[in-house]
Amino acid sequence: MATICICYGTTDGQTAEVAEYVAAGIRELGHVARVVDLKDPADVALDGVDAVLVGASIHMNSHASYVVNFVKANLTTLRSLPSAFVSVSLSAYGDPARATGYIEQFCAQTGWQPNASIAVAGALRYTRYGVVKRGLMKQVAREKNLSTDTSVDAVYTDWDAVSAFTRDFISKIAVRT
Repeated sequence: MATICICYGTTDGQTAEVAEYVAAGIRELGHVARVVDLKDPADVALDGVDAVLVGASIHMNSHASYVVNFVKANLTTLRSLPSAFVSVSLSAYGDPARATGYIEQFCAQTGWQPNASIAVAGALRYTRYGVVKRGLMKQVAREKNLSTDTSVDAVYTDWDAVSAFTRDFISKIAVRT
C-alpha cells in the first residue's frame, strides 16, 4: 500500500474536484491518498509519502504562482519520488496543443519533469463567478464555442481520462514500492 500526496491549486474549484476524484480512485485501488490545498502551505508535508501528484489550474494563461513556488521549493523531493502533474484548463477541451504548451511552460518554469502529466479540461463555473467575471468568461466561452448559459455550470472534464491516468500512475508506483 502506497501513500500518495495530492497537492493542488485551484482558481474556481474544478482542480479541487479533480484532486478529490483522483484521491477517490487511489483509495479504491487500496492506497492512501492525502489531498492538500496549496493555498495553505502549512498543511503540506511530503515526508513519508511514496508519490506526489500536483494539480494546478490555468488562469490568465498561467498556473498559480503559489503552485510554481511549491514545486520549486520541493524540487529535490519531487525528483526523488514518482510524481505526476495535472494541468486543468478550458484549453484542454478545445485546444489540446495549447494545453500541452501550458504543461511544458510549467515544467520549464519550475525545473520539474514529472514522471507523468495530463492536461484535463476544466469547467465554466458561472454560478460561482461575480458579475464581471461571469461576463468575461461568457465572452471567452463564446469565442471557444462553449456554453454561454450563465444560469448553470458547464463541466468539460473527461472523468474517464482522469481515471485512466490515475490507474496508470498508480500501477507504476505499485511496481516501485
